[in-house]
Amino acid sequence: MNRVAVQPKLLRWACERAGFDRTDLEDKFPHLTSWESGTAQPTLKQLEAFAKATYTPIGYLFLPEPPVERVPIPDFRAPANERIGHPSPDLLDTIYVCQQRQEWFRNYARSMGESPLAFVGSVRVQDDVIRTAARIRTALGFDVNQRRQMPSWTEALRHFIEQADGLGILVMCNGVVHNNNYRHLDPQEFRGFAMADDLAPLVFINGADTKAGQMFTLAHELAHIWLGQSAVSDSQPVLVPDQAVERWCNEVAAELLVPLELMRHEFNSAAAVPDEANRLARRFKVSTLVILRRILDVGGLTRQEFWDAYHAEVERLRAIPRGAGGNFYLTQAARVSKRFAAALVTSTLEGQTRYNDAFRMLGFSKLSTFKELGRSLGVGLT
Repeated sequence: MNRVAVQPKLLRWACERAGFDRTDLEDKFPHLTSWESGTAQPTLKQLEAFAKATYTPIGYLFLPEPPVERVPIPDFRAPANERIGHPSPDLLDTIYVCQQRQEWFRNYARSMGESPLAFVGSVRVQDDVIRTAARIRTALGFDVNQRRQMPSWTEALRHFIEQADGLGILVMCNGVVHNNNYRHLDPQEFRGFAMADDLAPLVFINGADTKAGQMFTLAHELAHIWLGQSAVSDSQPVLVPDQAVERWCNEVAAELLVPLELMRHEFNSAAAVPDEANRLARRFKVSTLVILRRILDVGGLTRQEFWDAYHAEVERLRAIPRGAGGNFYLTQAARVSKRFAAALVTSTLEGQTRYNDAFRMLGFSKLSTFKELGRSLGVGLT
């Protein structure tokens, strides 16, 4: 039986990169310790299985040294984020598949004769935050009062995504890598990213975050699209990022969701802060953390009072269990963007795109699943 010469340090690197518990990998690969010590070598089949289990491209394991992986778009996450220098395979694979989808849609839009989107790159960091937020709100048809009447954050987020989609932005919201429910995305590593393009602007939202958190992430990444600047972000409303562009995008997002003048009118300074934060979060359909920041902005809290309230609210939110998912096909359309999914299904059924390519970009393996997705979007075969 042929054995494969592989550097032990590459095996150790792959284990660390995947972030798996060592014991779990040893259960799957009993000879792992011997491979790493160099006293034994895996077969090609064993190495392929190891690469698949650790989400490592098989070619990396034949290199003389572990590669230095970098996020392929500008990384504006906070320096305190420990995964900046060592991005997880989950984040990297998510960005890579979104790049593939964006490239496909750009070519599709060009073939359909679509015109560049004028709002992409139409603002600068030096522009006034309030006026910029108003421009984005107008372009989206984003009605703050209408959103306040919606029954839930889920409904408000769905409507927000549809508004961005209707404007031509591919909004993808997923809490796992592709459709692999064993590969959960970590909101502590990243909350979203934007990939600016005047034919195929794309926003990805980490669906493992709360619905209210996703609202802020979408608003933040839309600010990046208006800037015409791609980026992966933490998008935390209460923090002050080191990068000027991230501070500006946070400010625009907060103003887009909770206009400062309206907040001044709505805020009841006589009420207890936790009660007021919950009331206003329900009214504006944003997170209580965003509201706490806006209470600070209107002078309702001192800096110390704000941080005390913030830490208490974070602990409360962590104790709240997450809800279950819904209809698979509606969820799938949200995972890849309805605009993208409808275009891809149509192009594939018309013979312009190969089924294998469509399945790869959608994360599907069955024709029946693909056709059912098309029917749920109104573009499938009857």
